[in-house]
Amino acid sequence: MKITLQDELPVISGLLAGADEAGRGPLVGNVVAAAVILDPDAVIDGLDDSKKLSEKKRQLLAEEIKQKALAWSVVSISPQQIDEMNILQASLYAMRTAAENLKVRPDHIFVDGNKTLLDCFCDNTAVIKGDARVAEISAASILAKVERDTQMLALHEQYPEYGFDRHKGYPTKAHREILNQVGPCPEHRRSYAPVRDALANFLSV
Repeated sequence: MKITLQDELPVISGLLAGADEAGRGPLVGNVVAAAVILDPDAVIDGLDDSKKLSEKKRQLLAEEIKQKALAWSVVSISPQQIDEMNILQASLYAMRTAAENLKVRPDHIFVDGNKTLLDCFCDNTAVIKGDARVAEISAASILAKVERDTQMLALHEQYPEYGFDRHKGYPTKAHREILNQVGPCPEHRRSYAPVRDALANFLSV
């Protein structure tokens, strides 16, 4: 089932998990997914779409989520897997795996976006803009974003010339320019057109 912006969220009985991913748009690095089951008796204030929160606020909330949630899980899918599967399938696979890795089994999963999880162990519902509408998805989006940003800072230590600490791998003008100058690093996604074109241009020089 898919829930649009105009639809009201269904009332779910039992344990509810939220699932979200971070890193579909960048040209480099893993796509990271998280799944979270919140504890109704341990309220976490300030949950929202991770993109609307400051880096410091995300980090503080991520620690609180890990301490208070009934269960949480984070999964990373490599650039090589992304190239093999395509980014949509890799993102869905990552979210399903994160849900499967939860130490507590949910009865239902709300998934951010417009695609449900196929072959999942329990019923799930896709929620458009779910990261701003469902607390469990908001929590998952925060964990996924914080983990991916951490990974990009580590990648910056390996390849400082690309400026991953600033743009986190997104196709900014500065990223595309250095990509065309020096070519891709091993963690760039070869199936993405800007990376593929930069590699072709670099090899032809």
